[in-house]
Amino acid sequence: MALLSGVTAACTILRVGQRKGLGFAAGKPFYVVAIDRENNRVVVGDDDSLRTTTCEVQDVNWISLQVPSESLRASVKIRHKHVPAEATITALDATRVRIVFDTPQRAITSGQGAVFYDGERVLGGGWIR
Repeated sequence: MALLSGVTAACTILRVGQRKGLGFAAGKPFYVVAIDRENNRVVVGDDDSLRTTTCEVQDVNWISLQVPSESLRASVKIRHKHVPAEATITALDATRVRIVFDTPQRAITSGQGAVFYDGERVLGGGWIR
């Protein structure tokens, strides 16, 4: 991974997972891995650097059940064209959960929606932190 400092304008237009428009060339593709807007820094890395198993989701709305008192298993979709992935969901409070995927997922990005399913039934959803 690499850290790019002093990239104020880039911090406002780049997104995690983005490959084009980074402003430099390398011998292999690099992707935005993280954005630190407070310090005007962008972290870039290879495709493997984009993969993680854990995220937190806020502003959760539970659709077909109450806030679970225990962890539950569900399929989680983290963007429109994402194939739902198996995960364990643990409620942190009434509107926040921690998701731990069984396998690393690519480019889990703050601000994207996450929807939890039990088969075809929507359990709930919220916004990735």
